[in-house]
Amino acid sequence: MTAYIIRRILFMIPTLFGIMLVAFAVVQFAPGGPVERVIAQLSGADTGATSRISGSAGGDFGARGQMQGASQLDAANSKYRGAQGLDPEFIKRLEKQFGFDKPAYERFFIMLGNYLTFDFGKSYFRDVSVLQLVKEKLPVSVSLGLWTTLLTYLISIPLGIKKAIVDGSHFDVWTSAVVIVGNAIPGFLFAVLLIVLFAGGSFLDWFPLRGLTSDNWAMLPWWQKILDYFWHLTLPLIAMGVGIFATLTIFTKNCFLDEIRKQYVLTARAKGCTDRQVLYGHVFRNAMLLIIAGFPGAFVRVFFTGALLIETIFSLDGLGLLSFESVLNRDYPVVFATLYIFSLLGLVITLISDLTYTWVDPRIDFETREV
Repeated sequence: MTAYIIRRILFMIPTLFGIMLVAFAVVQFAPGGPVERVIAQLSGADTGATSRISGSAGGDFGARGQMQGASQLDAANSKYRGAQGLDPEFIKRLEKQFGFDKPAYERFFIMLGNYLTFDFGKSYFRDVSVLQLVKEKLPVSVSLGLWTTLLTYLISIPLGIKKAIVDGSHFDVWTSAVVIVGNAIPGFLFAVLLIVLFAGGSFLDWFPLRGLTSDNWAMLPWWQKILDYFWHLTLPLIAMGVGIFATLTIFTKNCFLDEIRKQYVLTARAKGCTDRQVLYGHVFRNAMLLIIAGFPGAFVRVFFTGALLIETIFSLDGLGLLSFESVLNRDYPVVFATLYIFSLLGLVITLISDLTYTWVDPRIDFETREV
């Protein structure tokens, strides 16, 4: 097992390198950039989300008088759109501020060297480090990912087991219809429907629409803080969990059906075991192998893929919304740092998911398995 873990950890290095290299190369050919964003802001052409500039750059960027230098650039000769009329020295200072005075390959390897020591630098347009930004947004995304995963597992596994036991019954048919409908509805569309119905839309106003806590949360007693927290989480959790609930329920049912139809189940029943003894003494452990081992991966998928639209719709300031705004604003330190962190975490969680198999079933041996 130790040799397998070492091989997997070593395999993470070229994987991370490839992910960062592809992303960095794509960014080099993407239109726009932080220099263009600042130019657009200073010329009044940018009304986007970027509204704050780091203090170290404020002295350079805020001096609009430098826009009219003695030497003027012709638009055809400038590599930056909208740079006509700007002092060339001012453009050079912008490039140096953002690190664009160096070749692309040099910037890439400097970035990787810093990331190896978890030095992610500072945001281009916020006077705060990238790690501080991630720490600020992390509680929201963790809350959504963790509670969504836990609730869907607590509901879907018992329901899937029940459907497998009574396969073909009326209960199985109508719950399958509900599951299919839930699987067909996109999470963001269901979120909008929930807002319209229950969050002050056209009908009821039962749930809040913004944030994880109320404005007076700090003044509430501890038990009211808990209630307020879950009151704000109710609609986002339902919206995120509907698709996962459907998939996991079907997966659980199929796992148990596969085991129930195997020969050892018939043998156990022939020996006089009751249905309960067969189900929980023989079938349960084998059928739950894939389900339990997939828990870490399920959490990561919810954490990374399901949060963006839900955070945006419900005005939850988490990592998904941070990543989205960073891409729009060309805030490259935040974009690459979050990509690096998410990729590394995903690779580690994948390894943990594989190792969970051996914990659930010691018969599985990864020592002879190739990476």
